[in-house]
Amino acid sequence: MQTVEIYTSNFCGFCVAAKRLLKSKGVEFTEYNVGRDPALRQEMMARANGGHTVPQIFIGDKHVGGCDELHALERAGKLDAMLAG
Repeated sequence: MQTVEIYTSNFCGFCVAAKRLLKSKGVEFTEYNVGRDPALRQEMMARANGGHTVPQIFIGDKHVGGCDELHALERAGKLDAMLAG
């Protein structure tokens, strides 16, 4: 199973939806709350090629994008393979 990292902030509905999908699949992930730490937001933006909205999701060393992209991978039947590596 690939490592999964998700950058979030408080009161973000898209963050909640992305985490809900991952949890429904039994995926453990590391969450970084950028609302509490400006340095984490800068790290997120650097890793996400300037992406400044949350969530920003990484599976293994691949930047997936946000909630919409995560759900699109699921609808296309590609998320499980990506998670498996």
